Amino acid sequence: MARRRREEEHENHERWLVSYADFITLLFAFFVVMYAISSVNEGKYKVLSNSLTNAFKNTTGQPGGQPIATIQGAPLLPVKPIAKPDKLPDQKKAEEKKGEQRQKMRNVADDIKNVLQPLIAQGKVKLLETSRGVTVEINDSILFPAGQARLQPASVSAMQAIAQVLADSDFPITIEGHTDNIPIATAQFPSNWELSAMRATTVLRLFNEGGVGAERLTAIGYGETRPLETNTTLEGRARNRRVSILIDSNRPEEPTEVKDLRPAQ
Repeated sequence: MARRRREEEHENHERWLVSYADFITLLFAFFVVMYAISSVNEGKYKVLSNSLTNAFKNTTGQPGGQPIATIQGAPLLPVKPIAKPDKLPDQKKAEEKKGEQRQKMRNVADDIKNVLQPLIAQGKVKLLETSRGVTVEINDSILFPAGQARLQPASVSAMQAIAQVLADSDFPITIEGHTDNIPIATAQFPSNWELSAMRATTVLRLFNEGGVGAERLTAIGYGETRPLETNTTLEGRARNRRVSILIDSNRPEEPTEVKDLRPAQ
């Protein structure tokens, strides 16, 4: 009996096929998973997230993908909009003050335009709005004789009208004198620097006598250094000979001492 049982048993040489088939199946599943991860569909991801949420009943999915724990049956709190903080009182006051200053500047410009309307129509005066304020450009042909710094009688009334308007305001005023590039060399004016500075000072004195506070007035002589047009033509030189009155909207700030920040030796 023992000899017959030993003859019936034989070795199975095909058992490796089972392990090989399992390995191939796992390898195929691995590549399927890798492909699915590499091509995520946002819509399908949301569906999967919601399905998991409904299955576990203890998390809720967000579009960003991060779950938020919640208690089943409890109502969700409404999302509060982020409120922008109101402007600080100091900022509001500063803006209101700037608005008032701009309106005052417009009123001053309108008043000057009205009193100088005939000269503006003749092209002798220009009213310009700049980032600093309002500039009144006056051709020196209606103010001074050639090579002199004494106002012509016909221009005194126009300057007094401007002074009357400026006396009612509180803006700082800078008066600039400009010349062409033709040199001057007299006992009174050795160069165009002195001529332009004296002309600006002459207008400054008239404004001060007309009621404009001296602390608001500044006179500067630029000579020929800031031409508006070329000095190669008669028209250009006439344009460059001018007096500019800058009504400054910027108040001077309180000075602060510059301290030595270097470390002590």
